[in-house]
Amino acid sequence: MTAIAPAPTASAGSGSDVQIPSSPVLELRDLRKSFGETKIIRGVNLAVKRGERHALIGPNGAGKSTLFNLISGHYVPTSGEVVLNGKQIGGLQPHVINRLGLSRSFQITNLFPRLSVAENLRISVMGQHGYRFSMFRPVAGLTAVTAEVDQFLEKIRLTRRRDDNVGDLAYSEQRALEIGMSLATNPEILLLDEPTAGMSLEETAYMVELIRTVTEGKTLLVVEHDMSVVFGLCDQISVLVYGEVIATGEPAAVRNNPKVQEAYLGEEVAT
Repeated sequence: MTAIAPAPTASAGSGSDVQIPSSPVLELRDLRKSFGETKIIRGVNLAVKRGERHALIGPNGAGKSTLFNLISGHYVPTSGEVVLNGKQIGGLQPHVINRLGLSRSFQITNLFPRLSVAENLRISVMGQHGYRFSMFRPVAGLTAVTAEVDQFLEKIRLTRRRDDNVGDLAYSEQRALEIGMSLATNPEILLLDEPTAGMSLEETAYMVELIRTVTEGKTLLVVEHDMSVVFGLCDQISVLVYGEVIATGEPAAVRNNPKVQEAYLGEEVAT
């Protein structure tokens, strides 16, 4: 396996010598999930700070998808807390959690394939303008919504595909649209579930650059198997193994952690 080059380190900013810690946007406190007698998530504690790009990695079966489902409201925790901006959200419905500032993309694209690219984006944007339940309001009159849709199309580089059906898009374009729809709800934290899964090297490089650009200033929590993506995009990494976080830290520290190397059998995280 090709070794992963060290990720670039962020330069220290200028200003006061006193550094004020960034408050967590998302906290998991002794979070647990069991299905019958089977324990999947076994007391996870995790904090994602404001503006951080945080990756969640781990071998297959580690519980990453289950953890994402707990955070986004698709599963109800057996015990423990999911805290978003100081508010306990564990067990709330996904749409309620979304309105509180958390949005998620899925491992499998979750779009409306018979609608156009612009129409898909409009569905997300309308909710932010108070039209969530206005199914019969003429969209032609929603000039603010249309203008915002056009802005997002430009951001995700799909302006030229504006009127094309989503089913006609390339896979990487569909993933870009899904990320755009997630961002259109104006979340404080965005969860990306394997955003580059199934992509070629060229598509992966394109997607990483797109994510880096369109999520500038946003807080990210990313599940990803491609370690080159993880080490190139994220500034904090947590490693989940058998439902427990065994390490959290900056990329270099995680890469050199003996527990992490053992969990990946010295293959996935190369030195």
